[in-house]
Order: sequence, then structure tokens, then C-alpha cells
Amino acid sequence: MSASVKSAQVPRSAHNADVIDRLLVGAVDLHCHSGPSVMKRSLDHIEAMRDASAAGLKAVLVKDHYYSAVPVTQMLNRHFSDLGVFMMGGIPLNNSTGGINPHAVDHGIKLGAKIVWMPTFHAHNHIAHQTKAKPGEEFPPKNTTSLAPEPVLFLDSARRPTDQLKLVLDLIAKHDLVLSAGHIHVSEIWPLFDEARVRGVKRLLVNHPSYLIDASHADIRQLAEMGAYLEHSLCMWFGGPGDKLYGPEELKALIEAGTIDRTILGSDLGQAWNCSPVDGFRQTIAMLIDLGYSEPEIRRLTSGNACALMGLE
Repeated sequence: MSASVKSAQVPRSAHNADVIDRLLVGAVDLHCHSGPSVMKRSLDHIEAMRDASAAGLKAVLVKDHYYSAVPVTQMLNRHFSDLGVFMMGGIPLNNSTGGINPHAVDHGIKLGAKIVWMPTFHAHNHIAHQTKAKPGEEFPPKNTTSLAPEPVLFLDSARRPTDQLKLVLDLIAKHDLVLSAGHIHVSEIWPLFDEARVRGVKRLLVNHPSYLIDASHADIRQLAEMGAYLEHSLCMWFGGPGDKLYGPEELKALIEAGTIDRTILGSDLGQAWNCSPVDGFRQTIAMLIDLGYSEPEIRRLTSGNACALMGLE
């Protein structure tokens, strides 16, 4: 993420340290940007797993915009099972995986994928946003890859789902995976989710709806009512200067719009210039405490809802 709006960081209250540590145990991060990656990362997948284990996290979902981390997470779970953290991966439907590619989804499912992300960096919406970015504020940064992105289309000229998308949705439904809306515009989410539900997809996720997706609080409320989960990125509060978007009251407003029962907090951290995913969770729990949320409510936001979405025990 990148944005020019800044807000003050909420300090971690020393007297809440023990409570924060206790609430970290069992947390689930559905948005970990560890490496290797073509983008600069502060930690690799093994380090992310070890950090999560040291803090007592239950599970971590590794997300890369350019490749599926499913084979990596399968090896991590096999060779580092003593760490007690369940590592998950999925399939991003961007240029590097063939866009809306049923073959990539089918292959990922065979390897144990848990989620399919609709186009992120290569969504028409994301590319359109980047054309408006000021020099130096593009995300991903210029020259991240040598080839220019091509918009991945999944709706036809009449805004109806393409045949390729229908095949992907059928695979997601058959194997009960999570469908993430990626970085598509909120106006595109409605026909996507409508078709997904018709085809039997039960697990729906919208990542950072207030960033790039352009969803209003009313949109978030409606998405929650239709059964989708809304994930908000902790980097929007505790990232570096270019990533901070909001203050505490906006987090409260977003939670109220999506309800405690449908809101998930994921780190969206791992970038070289940001704090670690685990530290992002620590600071967020402190902020939630300061906002007056109870321990059971904080556990729903940082663990319970993510477990329900992903089908974790």
C-alpha cells in the first residue's frame, strides 16, 4: 500500500503489555507479505513463521501478488510443525499466473490452496489508480517488474461474468475455497459476488475495502449483510509514513460499519519499510483496548472471524 495521507501512531500502553501478549495468542494473520518477493521484504516466510510462533499466533496466510506460495507453505508445515503455526497460501489471479486462469486455480487446489484472490496489482481498478499517483507514490514502485501490467478482465462489456470466471468460481465452490475480491472496484464486486453465490461459493472476502476498492461505509455495511467478511489492513494504521491512512476513530467506524461479527484485521505487513506483522498486531490490540473493545471482541477481530472464514478449528 501507499498513500500520501498520514496519521499519528497510537503508542503501545506499557500497562497493557501483559494483556496484549495474552490476546496475541491464537491470533490469525490473513495478510502476510513475507518473502522471497520481487518487492522488498523485511522477513522471509520462515522468519514470518518463527515470529508468529514466538508470539503464539495460530495461523498465517502468505500472500504474494506474483506467485502462489502454496508449495512453500506446504513445506513449512511439514518441516517446521514444531513451531505450532499453520501456514496457508492461495492463488493470485494476476498476469504472472495467467489472469483468470482455471488451470492455475486447479493446480493450486491440488497443492492445498485455501484462497483465490481476484486480480490485485493487475486489476483494471488498481492500474487506473496508479495512473493518478504522483511520481514516487506508485504502488507497486516503478520498475518492480520489467513488463507493463495488462488489465485482467473478468466481466464482459455488459458487466456479465466471463466464461473463464465462471469456471474459476465453479472450482472455488466445489472445493469450498475462499474468494477474495482482490483489488477490483466495489462496483465490480457486486456482480462478482452475485455470480459466486449463484454458483455455490460460500466464503467471501473483501480486502481493505476502504483503500483502492473505494467502498463507502454503506457499501461495507451491505457487503457484511450479504455474508462477506471485511478485512482491514493494519499497515493503514501502523505502516511507514507512506502507508498510514487513518487514525483510531476510523478503525472504530469501519468495524461498526462491517460489524464485529464480519470484520477481520490482517497485517498487510512485511514490507521492508514497515514494522513486522506481529508488531502490527501488538499495536492494533493496544489501540482496540484504548477504543474500549472487550477481550472477547478483540479475539473475534484478530482470530475468531478469520478462523470461521478459513474453516480453521
